[in-house]
Amino acid sequence: MLDFTMSDDIKDIVNGLYKFVDQVVVPLEKDNHALLESERDMFDRNGHFVSEVLELRKEIRLKSAEAGYYTMFGAEELGGGGFGAITMVAVLESLYHKYGLALERPLLDDVVIPSTFSNGLSPVLNNIKPELRDKLLPDIAAGKVTLCFALSEPDAGSDVMAMRTKAVKKGDKWVINGSKQWITNSAYADYAMVFAITDPELKASSKGKGVSCFLVDCNSEGLDRQSVIPFMGSLGGNIGIILFDNVEVPEENVMGTLNDGLKIAMGGVTKGRVGMSAKAVGTARWALEQAVEYANIRKTFGKTIGQHQAVQIKLAESAMDIYAAKAMLYKTAWEIENFDKPPIRDISCTKAFCTEMLGRVTDHAIQVHGAMGITNDLQLNMAFRRARTLRIPDGTAEIQRRTIAQELLKGRTEF
Repeated sequence: MLDFTMSDDIKDIVNGLYKFVDQVVVPLEKDNHALLESERDMFDRNGHFVSEVLELRKEIRLKSAEAGYYTMFGAEELGGGGFGAITMVAVLESLYHKYGLALERPLLDDVVIPSTFSNGLSPVLNNIKPELRDKLLPDIAAGKVTLCFALSEPDAGSDVMAMRTKAVKKGDKWVINGSKQWITNSAYADYAMVFAITDPELKASSKGKGVSCFLVDCNSEGLDRQSVIPFMGSLGGNIGIILFDNVEVPEENVMGTLNDGLKIAMGGVTKGRVGMSAKAVGTARWALEQAVEYANIRKTFGKTIGQHQAVQIKLAESAMDIYAAKAMLYKTAWEIENFDKPPIRDISCTKAFCTEMLGRVTDHAIQVHGAMGITNDLQLNMAFRRARTLRIPDGTAEIQRRTIAQELLKGRTEF
């Protein structure tokens, strides 16, 4: 029987994480309010975080790693806590629920707990060669070294197999040429997990083969990662472009089996989709609570707006959305932990529904607040903008629907 009640062990983790954020992150945010208040100060003219922000992020990473939160979802064999999908979604949902728009807090989002697949003890690192394990894993686990996940390209986003970046063997080195785009942490990472074509003929004749994964030093000669991509009105950010011009990579930096890199990539993305869904549910709960609180205070025509049916409908629809999304999220997490194979259909259902749900809930919350909802003071408009972006990364909503349909057509119609 499924039981979605948060266990005492998970409650202890969540409460400890709250204490960490309150005692470490929040004071730093307050002490550096002038720096973090405006993107004009947070980013330089090229859109990069200024050095002061990068140092603050590093300070929090190191302290989070020391406390055990930074690595809690990494595999035990990599030095992580080894916590499973249920704990992951419970912790991320709780974090983004309590701290509101954590997605827009540069000292919190993907810092205290890194992205579940593109940074920190990423599942991709399960494929690291023994020659690099002892050299790199301790510093990655300590937050001293950061990573980025370089899969998408300008013409190969949803259609991953359209990638053009190639790696050619020359002597005892691999030489990479091409470009990657929409890469989180690309401008700041120490190493990139890069996916490139290593056997064009095999790629053309065999589905999902012919692509390999490389761990690339971001300070390598010929690697340019200076471009940052601002989006949705931002002045800078954490997402960018990497260019490879005859970048040499040692043989020991090949991750996993040669020509089987996409299998590695999809394993990481799957974890990322569930983590993103948990953040969406938590943020939606925060937005709804802002709307409920305001509906009980704001008065029009002699009564609180919560007594008007039009407002009640928006609150009710938001609650229905969140309830359905949360049930879907935890059911999928339970399936991941209890079945040998990942529930592909249900992961896609969860990612598409939860991210789209967040857009609807934040839109309702803004409307309940009226003009106040679109001001910067409440941050609801920032939540709405970020909600819109979540429907694209780690597989667009359309790609998720295609996956769901394909699974159904294979006969996987049970629920």
